[in-house]
Amino acid sequence: MADAELGRLMTKQEADGALERLRDERERIGAGLLDLDAHPGHRMLDGASLTGASAELQARVADRMARLWQLFDRYRNVLADAEQLRERHPRPKPSQLADLTRMLYGKSVELEPEQVPLEKRGLLGGPRPTRLTLHAAVQRMTALYDEVAHDVAAVDAAWSALLPALDAVESKHREAAALAASLELPVADLDGLGREVAEAGHAVRADPLSLVRNSAPDTSGLTELSRRLDEVVARLRGAAQLRDGFATRLAAADSLIAEVRQAHEEALRVRAEALEKIASPGLPEPSDAAAALADRLAALRHLPATGRWDDLAERLADLERAATDARARAQHDRDLAAGLLERREELRGRLAAYRVKAARVGLAEDAEIQTIHERARELLWTSPCDLRAATVALSGYQQAVNSRAKGADR
Repeated sequence: MADAELGRLMTKQEADGALERLRDERERIGAGLLDLDAHPGHRMLDGASLTGASAELQARVADRMARLWQLFDRYRNVLADAEQLRERHPRPKPSQLADLTRMLYGKSVELEPEQVPLEKRGLLGGPRPTRLTLHAAVQRMTALYDEVAHDVAAVDAAWSALLPALDAVESKHREAAALAASLELPVADLDGLGREVAEAGHAVRADPLSLVRNSAPDTSGLTELSRRLDEVVARLRGAAQLRDGFATRLAAADSLIAEVRQAHEEALRVRAEALEKIASPGLPEPSDAAAALADRLAALRHLPATGRWDDLAERLADLERAATDARARAQHDRDLAAGLLERREELRGRLAAYRVKAARVGLAEDAEIQTIHERARELLWTSPCDLRAATVALSGYQQAVNSRAKGADR
């Protein structure tokens, strides 16, 4: 109030208006401080055992919150005194209006002097108490509030991102440890991962700000740790499943190897037919993997007695992959040979179709057309069949029929 600062006293109406505005301001400040006190990040900071940069932030927040509440107490005490003065004097005199003016617009908020070390004090002692106007006190509280809110938001953002990721990692480690215990397996890499999980837990809980990079929480380390734990858990789950269904898994592997053997025999049969009916087919000799796979499976049948279910699960999974690949290779070899035989049948069908076309356009008795047809037919019905020569002969027959057919149309 500029006039008050120049010495003019407030009127009764001005004093009542100022008190009403300040009451509303006091309520909003109080609500804001309570919200800040109740903020999840502040609640976690309060009483937490922190280290490093997070401990420094914790101390800074605690100091500023204490100063905020102290300043607010002084602020509302002055306002309460002004309210009581106004209530006692419904018709205030000039002296009472002067007191109200001083309380509401003068430097009426007295703060404790800052603690000053002895070596920095003069002969006459430390600094005198600081006095602020209500407006200046609100400005100072606003600055302190903004600083605290910024710090609380920073640590809350770090914990909000890091704690769920840490919880997932710790949960996976517990699952892996429980699986290893149920299998009675010493898992070497699990011990190392356990130490890393413990270190990560201490960092996240005791100094989350140490994991902040470029103002953002860095969860990459936890993500990588989670991925490695996933691998261990998957391996141990596979071992547990194998232990519980070993007989079924062995029977399935037996069946798979039988399919490999059957696919190999089929590939040999179709290849032999192709060698008989197709000249120079260039087909590879199908490899027989069934016997070697059966030997590997026989060796695995005795491993359960060792209790190494994780090793057995890995070796059985490798065997299953090898058997699946061998079956696919045998089927591919069979398909290559069958494809040559199907190509010969396709060429035979096309030759028959063009012979029908030649007859339809009146070329059935054409000597040249007949000669070309017989050449193609001889190649296609001779074993072994030269597919390359037969394809060329058929193409010549098609061209001849099409050319003569166009001439007949004219």
